[in-house]
Amino acid sequence: MIRVKVAVGIILRDNSVFVALRNSKQHQGGLWEFPGGKCEASESAEVALVRELKEECGISITECDFFKTISHDYGDKSVELFFYKVTGFDGEPDSKEGQEVRWVAVSDLVSYDFPEANKPIVVALMAHY
Repeated sequence: MIRVKVAVGIILRDNSVFVALRNSKQHQGGLWEFPGGKCEASESAEVALVRELKEECGISITECDFFKTISHDYGDKSVELFFYKVTGFDGEPDSKEGQEVRWVAVSDLVSYDFPEANKPIVVALMAHY
């Protein structure tokens, strides 16, 4: 079974969170996600987060806090997701990889389809905001 370690940014501003639509050709394609990506073999999750959000969203993190780790088995792939709340950043988040992105009110996250591994994060965020 494939095991993947992923760093994920919950980019927050004014009670809204930045989300991206996964490309239909990707694993869990067509679902919304919090931006991030795979950790390189020798990379910590926080270092990967900084790199991935720069590559995917064009932002430089200035403040982030670890939020939660979630492990999930999709059958064909097992993921270990390291979620960080990103509350300070330079630049304006945008799509650098051509996927649809948007700011969503935290209270509206329940209206979006997320991969199973992200659903506990949606619930936790909604309980805090």
